Amino acid sequence: MKYKISVVIPAKNEADNLKRLLSELMGMSEFHEVIVVNDGSTDNSSQVIRQSGATLVNHQVSKGNGAAIKSGVRAATGDILVLMDGDGQHQALDIGRLLNRLDEGFDMVVGTRDNDGQAGFGRQLANGFYNRLASYMTGQRVEDLTSGFRAVWRNKFIKFLSLLPNGFSYPTTSTMAFFRAGYSVAYEPVQVLKRQGKSHIKPLKDGLRFLLIIFKIGTLYSPLKLFVPISFSIFLLGLGYYGYTYSSAGRFTNMSALMFTTSLIIFLVGLVSEQITALLYKDTEE
Repeated sequence: MKYKISVVIPAKNEADNLKRLLSELMGMSEFHEVIVVNDGSTDNSSQVIRQSGATLVNHQVSKGNGAAIKSGVRAATGDILVLMDGDGQHQALDIGRLLNRLDEGFDMVVGTRDNDGQAGFGRQLANGFYNRLASYMTGQRVEDLTSGFRAVWRNKFIKFLSLLPNGFSYPTTSTMAFFRAGYSVAYEPVQVLKRQGKSHIKPLKDGLRFLLIIFKIGTLYSPLKLFVPISFSIFLLGLGYYGYTYSSAGRFTNMSALMFTTSLIIFLVGLVSEQITALLYKDTEE
């Protein structure tokens, strides 16, 4: 491609994995620069990065995977960003396939994992649920919402930098933001290698965070598509309970009133959220 390509890799305590990955990347002449953000590592990651010849962006303390991505994107000077994880699961040879799809006219290309590439059965189920929910919200097929391997135009990605969280859900946020802004997203199957070392994701500690991703999916795209079904379900439940109490006791109960009120509040929250979401994306319109 005739464009400058910047590879951005967030890493925390991934010295062993970075040795192999950076050896592959630095041996390829296609890239304008390879930037590795050392997110407060306590191992010798910084030394490995310097010895490889890659550009080092150093966080003195760990700020999170999303914060590392934002630092790397700010430091990048290329036209195209290739975002990869630093855990050794992504292969440098797959980058060319993502770039080819980008060259076809897409705004972002996501490297999609198969079931074998998911980190455990629980993560596989969770990611499958996120994909189906995102597909419902956007009306388009979302094949891998949480993949951290993607190629994207920098001038478009940087518009949404302020929306990205500092934690692990930056792939979800960026994908939904691109859909909301009307940009085109493509998916390219890639083979994911088995992770070497221990994952930084803790299922019990991060369980609530992953549940919050579900609501983030809705609020980033179209809150009403999430809130209206919930509101309508509670309204029907209240209506059914009212029918039961009226036929059995001839009265309207406080519980029915509470359900009707709750359904109205949820609908109004969704309506306000829809307007706030529209304002969030106003500055990203070209």
